[in-house]
Amino acid sequence: MNVGHWLHRQAQGDPTRPALFLGRDMVADYGGFHDRAARVAGWLIAQGVRPGDRVAIFMKNAPDYLIIQYGIWYAGAAAVPINAKLHGREAAFIVENAGATLAFTSPGLTGALEVALGDAGGDAGGGGHRCVDVTTPEYGAIRAHDPVAAPAARDPDDLAWLFYTSGTTGQPKGVIITHRMMIAISLAYQMDVDTAAPEDSIIYAAPMSHGAGLYNMVHVLVGARHVCPVSGGFKEAEIFDLARHFGRVHMFGAPTMIRRMTEIAKATGEKGDGLRSVIYAGGPMYMADIIEAVDHFGPIFVQVYGLGECPMGITALSRHDVSDRSHPLWKQRLISAGRVQSPVEVRIGDEAGNPLPLGSLGEVMVRGDAVMPGYWRNDAANAKTMIDGWLMTGDIGSMNADGYLTLRDRSKDMIITGGSNVYPREVEEVLLTHPDVREVSVVGRPHPDWGEEVVAFVVGQVDAGVLDHLCIDNIARFKRPKEYIFLNDLPKSNYGKVLKTALRDLLKDTGK
Repeated sequence: MNVGHWLHRQAQGDPTRPALFLGRDMVADYGGFHDRAARVAGWLIAQGVRPGDRVAIFMKNAPDYLIIQYGIWYAGAAAVPINAKLHGREAAFIVENAGATLAFTSPGLTGALEVALGDAGGDAGGGGHRCVDVTTPEYGAIRAHDPVAAPAARDPDDLAWLFYTSGTTGQPKGVIITHRMMIAISLAYQMDVDTAAPEDSIIYAAPMSHGAGLYNMVHVLVGARHVCPVSGGFKEAEIFDLARHFGRVHMFGAPTMIRRMTEIAKATGEKGDGLRSVIYAGGPMYMADIIEAVDHFGPIFVQVYGLGECPMGITALSRHDVSDRSHPLWKQRLISAGRVQSPVEVRIGDEAGNPLPLGSLGEVMVRGDAVMPGYWRNDAANAKTMIDGWLMTGDIGSMNADGYLTLRDRSKDMIITGGSNVYPREVEEVLLTHPDVREVSVVGRPHPDWGEEVVAFVVGQVDAGVLDHLCIDNIARFKRPKEYIFLNDLPKSNYGKVLKTALRDLLKDTGK
């Protein structure tokens, strides 16, 4: 089944129901939402896009993001969401790897992507890779194209979203997300996370290319309102104003966003009127921060645990568990990732994937309808990640007798800064392109606002400012090290492996 049918059905049943908003202003009702998506689909088909083809979206949050996404699905194609924070070269790699001949872009992102595609040998302006800025007359003509009558037929296991994870080995991997997976995580939202209703609104304050955008489908299914802030992102005062105006608001955010909301609310006297549910994920939530948030806003918070390979769909910590202070084990539950969601199974296994006894510490494994079938054209990664149908998450945790999963260590050496993932290897590879850098190792350092910040330990004679410019020219700014620490040698094991634990200890010992 094509998940785009949910929009079509909503438009058939109640076409005048308000649907898309930019700030307080309505952009389209459900009939208009469907019509515009159908016209995008008609144009895509006229350009030669066929079922199964990939079409990229390199855009900031805006109502047209959803129109284009559903237009892609109506055409039977697959959307390739690209984080608008990424550098043009990073976005170009995704476009190339996905084999996407079309990319819809926001102002300010179009040029960076076109230049990067040109540098890579692609044809940014013609038949190789075509970029369509959604503020140009070309896009206006697309919205006037003859519409398709209905979404194209698709099988449940057909590709719907091709989501690129940050790469632990230098380049990101494309996660195959099927229509079945989209439907599974949407229905799990209703069963395990929260209950969306027609009178609700969802505010897109976090990037629609990631978790926030994945929750659009269930809100389309029930006919809720979709609100994009005018700022295009996360500004605390704007969120409070929109929540007060619309009421019964759902939103998704990283733990750092919740902490900032709490700080601003307490400083300004805001109570969060209109906020019904705030779903958080994407990084560690410190106990003191969530307790403070619940004390101020009330029981509106729900935690989910997932990853790109099983998006939003592994476990959930209910609003009751997040806000309850009466249960004798409330603290242990509050620091957990919650209980397993309906579409999946979770077990704790050893390195070979063999199940371990209850309470044992091991690798978190998951299988079910919310789990990817594999990576895009990457058999080597699939062989390492999928074992007998189980996804090896790389996260270390334990399961207690009550069914609560607690994560004990973070996957590999990933750094989470402001809710965005940074894998050290991708930063290290950029720094190592400088001829005067002999060795480099990147780690995360705790940060009071962003959760962590990126720090690079460097062996070599080179100015930190030169390295900074090297990173700015090649990777997204949020991945750029905030400090460069120069050493004569990196600490290593007997086998020559860099000891990142020793580097983290060095940061603690020096107070840096």
